[in-house]
Amino acid sequence: MGLAFRLDKGLCDDPTGSRDSITDVPGVLIGHVTLRRGVTRGTWDGRRLAALEGITTADSSVSGNEPKSAPLCTGVTAVVPPGDCFASKLPAASYVSNGFGKSVGLVQIDELGSLETPILMTNTLSVGACHEALVRDALAKHREIGMSTSTVNPVVLECNDGPINSIRELAVCPRHGLDALACAGVESAEGDVGAGAGMTCFDLKGGIGTASRMVRFEGRRFIIGVLSLVNFGSLPCLRVNGRQTGVELADRLYDSNLWDFQDSNRTRSRSGSVRYCEHDDTGSIVTVIATDLPADSRQLRRMAKRVTVGIARCGGYVGNGSGEIVVAFSTANRIDHWAGERHDGRSHAMTDTTLRISDNAMDRCFRAVAAASEEAIISALLHAHSVRGRTGIITPSLADAARVAGIDCF
Repeated sequence: MGLAFRLDKGLCDDPTGSRDSITDVPGVLIGHVTLRRGVTRGTWDGRRLAALEGITTADSSVSGNEPKSAPLCTGVTAVVPPGDCFASKLPAASYVSNGFGKSVGLVQIDELGSLETPILMTNTLSVGACHEALVRDALAKHREIGMSTSTVNPVVLECNDGPINSIRELAVCPRHGLDALACAGVESAEGDVGAGAGMTCFDLKGGIGTASRMVRFEGRRFIIGVLSLVNFGSLPCLRVNGRQTGVELADRLYDSNLWDFQDSNRTRSRSGSVRYCEHDDTGSIVTVIATDLPADSRQLRRMAKRVTVGIARCGGYVGNGSGEIVVAFSTANRIDHWAGERHDGRSHAMTDTTLRISDNAMDRCFRAVAAASEEAIISALLHAHSVRGRTGIITPSLADAARVAGIDCF
């Protein structure tokens, strides 16, 4: 989906894919399961939140594990690579800018340089449920796992949606992870959906954002796609297309006495001007990069590092209490799990020959990753809806806050 406008092309002037999504990479799919109950999602006019019809209560996918009174605003997002990830693994890498996080599966990715399951995203306390979902999915497809061959390495990424969602209720169950895998497709919503339902970014409503860039080498077209779960930052730091949008928003909303939703984050200086109390960045942003470039694990890790450029261009600074974690994979040069063995009636070669892109092409790829990462963050903010969560506080969307403040920043 991406943005209806292009951000500054000075960083990267390569075109987007047809969907401006990670699903522009052939075969890559996205699935969401969203759990809502007892929360209001809609449009904020500066005073009240007008609910969107039919979405103030939970959908039918909410489990029966939680008290009926607990407001829920959470979910699961799946990134599903093409084919059988276990039998035909994908070259992969991870990169951690700041490790305040509870993701699982990264150690083996770093050691072996491969990905062998889809990737699930969810809230911090639901990592275990999504881990189980990926294990059950792999066991159902491969009777050999844990018997005649190795076990499986599920990959789950997380952010803390506790300020909006009743995270202690552990509402996400393994079946929600399995449902997210089952419903995955090429067309997918952004904003406050799936794992992004309860996330907050720059003190505004965060969530899921995605973008892509198309690069060409020697007449061949390749796609670099990014999907981020954004849950970091404080409003004064927010930049949109290089503009200090966060400062402008806070100034105008405060002066209009409309800054109730983050009242604890600002005070008046002696001169009467607004002084921002920079609260600690205790959120996170977790990102998946997918590409059909024939890149190896080392090159994918180098690309993953450039997500931090996109974060910084939006005003993030990789705070002490924030987790900036990236997993990157390539759909090219698949890795045979059964190499050197006889399986399914045939012998699998121990050696193979692969095509690999030159490091001389990396600058172009780095620019594409940085630009797509920046766009994915802004896209998550712009596609989200304002929400009143478990505390009763309204978390406005960027679009609503800009409209109320009279700022045209898009």
